[in-house]
Amino acid sequence: MVSRLDIIIPAEGGIELGAWLFLPEPSGPGPAITMAHGYAGIREHGLERFARAFAEAGFVVLVHDHRNFGTSGGAQRGDIDPWQQVADWRRAISYLETRPEVDAKRIGLWGTSYAGGHAIVLGATDRRLRCIVAQVPTISGYEQGLRRVSPDALPALEGTFDIDERAQLRGEPPRRQAVVSADPSVPAAYRSQEAVDFYLQPVPAGHWDNEVTLRSTRAARMYEPGNWISRVSPTPLLLVVAREDKITVTDVALAAYERALEPKRLVLIPGGHFTPYLNQFPMAEAAATGWFREHLTVAKA
Repeated sequence: MVSRLDIIIPAEGGIELGAWLFLPEPSGPGPAITMAHGYAGIREHGLERFARAFAEAGFVVLVHDHRNFGTSGGAQRGDIDPWQQVADWRRAISYLETRPEVDAKRIGLWGTSYAGGHAIVLGATDRRLRCIVAQVPTISGYEQGLRRVSPDALPALEGTFDIDERAQLRGEPPRRQAVVSADPSVPAAYRSQEAVDFYLQPVPAGHWDNEVTLRSTRAARMYEPGNWISRVSPTPLLLVVAREDKITVTDVALAAYERALEPKRLVLIPGGHFTPYLNQFPMAEAAATGWFREHLTVAKA
């Protein structure tokens, strides 16, 4: 039996992070996994399925919403600062250390998409973590931007960033755009049908809006978690990469894996960016569960 608790994690600036805590059958302090969602998503965007599988395998699992999303606090809804999300995630790790059900020396981390990039950064900079899983991770905002925005369209995009910056100087709120839209007349972060279908799946009313700040796009284009990948070692790193990923880009992820040092493992799964949550879930989940079993089930000396 697995139970799920709704909890609150205090973070910087008085913000409270909404989270789920999944508890397997009680058996004393045991290994734990901390998880978070990707760009402009919430916990309900495919994470509970992974969390329950990990908990059924015997791990305590913590899944939080990033600030400004879902049930987490934050006045600027839909605003994404990757480095603030990393800092908040450290608080989630600290929270897990306080739980009586958790062996604080056996904590692993699982991140997907944008949070897969955070997993690499945290794996390189927080040695409390025993192992890392980065699923279809953001590696380079710059390289991804080259694939998504044509050179002809780039001046217009940069112009909108500049207009937004000047407006904020005048005290105006940050400009906003849709997270997903197939309508080319609607400014949006993602336009592919697979992204539209994934983000617009049914989620609890009031937990998610199809809207993100424009400055979040600028921050994403500046974010380079792949620069940290060689520093994750000696923490074990599992990279789960989709073979036809056009969002976080397969070849960029594979090149990053080559830069990573041992111990590391690569798992290639069929399909595009969202298949790990969908038809390739069994393969993605089994790879992650196996990694966590390998590195977390034995107590650290």
